[in-house]
Amino acid sequence: MGPIKAQYQVPAELQSCHTAIVDGYVIEGHVPVSEINRLLAEKPHAIGLAVAGMPIGSPGMETAGVATQPYDVILFAADDSRDVYASYP
Repeated sequence: MGPIKAQYQVPAELQSCHTAIVDGYVIEGHVPVSEINRLLAEKPHAIGLAVAGMPIGSPGMETAGVATQPYDVILFAADDSRDVYASYP
């Protein structure tokens, strides 16, 4: 997966286990579908969205009886800028 993440300019500190391309945007990791829908509606000038690592409680990482971990969805761009697009407690 390393070459794919490099090809799509996913910063090392934002990498996770999954990489997808949706309508030209990179979706890295366990990004909630609501944020993907927002991205597609807003169409910001960016490479994509990322949830670094695999936080418990993020989509696909829900675990019964285990407390969720807070995490941020990061919007990242080609100029190396990064913004918190959404936060989950």
